[in-house]
Amino acid sequence: MEHEHRHEGRGNHGAESWLTVLAGPTAVGKGTVSTYIRDTYPEVWLSVSATTRAPRPGEQDGVHYFFKSADEFDRLVAEGAFLEWAVVHGQNRYGTLRSSVEDAIAEGKRVLLEIDLQGARQVKEVMPEARFVFLAPPSWDEMVRRLVGRGTESPEEQQRRLETAKMELAAEPEFDFTVVNDDVRRAADELVSLMGLTPHGRQPAH
Repeated sequence: MEHEHRHEGRGNHGAESWLTVLAGPTAVGKGTVSTYIRDTYPEVWLSVSATTRAPRPGEQDGVHYFFKSADEFDRLVAEGAFLEWAVVHGQNRYGTLRSSVEDAIAEGKRVLLEIDLQGARQVKEVMPEARFVFLAPPSWDEMVRRLVGRGTESPEEQQRRLETAKMELAAEPEFDFTVVNDDVRRAADELVSLMGLTPHGRQPAH
């Protein structure tokens, strides 16, 4: 699987969509790209997740996460307050509050939601008008290199991760666009362009 530099449109979601969902296989670098966008493009509102885990030192409620008790999270699930939610590592729950996304959109902000594939599918069920972007590795060989890493996992664990990656890569056609993460800055600029904003370094045409 070799990707050229391109973004591929598969849906009919135009610039009117104020919510962009970024997902992709494990280890493709979604967090790195979204962090770069948060640091470089303040006009993009990066969605904040709710979680049942305890705050870590320095984390602020409403900035890094919305910290919720288990009971409160249960109540929000029952009320249908989440665009998507999941149990992570069989322990804590994380979810995207519909109200926080809708409030940001109402304020005229471009919203970026960086989540896993299962979460993206949940969002598509309730907000199909959103723009869905698949972040892909430059090639399968690079994907293997990132997943296998320093060789600290057993061959069985490495094989399991590669099988998971194959399944995740097969989800690409479900998305409206593909962006290749061959370079974080380039991929971020391409994503920002898809969101209807002008990447830094490029001037709008007159």
